[in-house]
Amino acid sequence: MPQKDPCQKQACAIQKCLQANKYIESRCDDVIRAMRVCCEHAGENSVCCSGFVREQKSTEPKTLL
Repeated sequence: MPQKDPCQKQACAIQKCLQANKYIESRCDDVIRAMRVCCEHAGENSVCCSGFVREQKSTEPKTLL
């Protein structure tokens, strides 16, 4: 039996919030922040975090060697 995604609850909360607020992301900052926190802890163990993990990697500053 597959395990439940550890951040599914937060992902569903984002969808619910966005639908209730006509997809204005700024009105859902708190639930989006909760998703980021969950993804920091769950990392690659969560399919729901795949977009958040990519987003975080692309916004990290590049270091020169």
